[in-house]
Amino acid sequence: MSKIGRKSIDISGLTVDVKGHVVNYKGAHSAGAYELPVELNVKIEGQTLLLVPANNEPSIKESRDLNRVWGLHRALLSNTLEGSRKEFENLIEIVGLGFKAALTGSKLVFTLGYSHKIDYELPQGVTVTIDKTGQKLTVKSASKELAGAVCSKIKSFRRPEPYKGTGIKLSTDRIKLKAGKAKSAGA
Repeated sequence: MSKIGRKSIDISGLTVDVKGHVVNYKGAHSAGAYELPVELNVKIEGQTLLLVPANNEPSIKESRDLNRVWGLHRALLSNTLEGSRKEFENLIEIVGLGFKAALTGSKLVFTLGYSHKIDYELPQGVTVTIDKTGQKLTVKSASKELAGAVCSKIKSFRRPEPYKGTGIKLSTDRIKLKAGKAKSAGA
């Protein structure tokens, strides 16, 4: 049995309806449908949702493949339902003198020490809030995958350099700084 797949999914605060292999959901931040593969069935027990294998006696090879599919779809469905209940949030820090971001409509404008400013159009379903300094961004989305992709794209504009640590990083990232040039004692 899959260790991840057999965990139950909390559906409190959501409206969930199951029709065959399609799970329809509606929450405070998003609504939609999630289609499961034919190898899995869904059971609702009170305020929890369980994914169970459709075949009771799979062979050893089928069992390994089933465990992979079971755990994957349980995690994806759990993230989808969690995002519809409460948006996923990532914090981005911009470190550097004069480095900042500004929000104009649905576009982010970055000043990162280049000869030009960088414009980034936010995808549908993502909101960004910026503090007064322009160096702390909060990315929110109902989709965990979309929030992570936006953060990754923003980080790619100016990766942190290893000597001073200036650049763009997630608040959870740790940058190990290198030692700079040492002055020689004889000179």
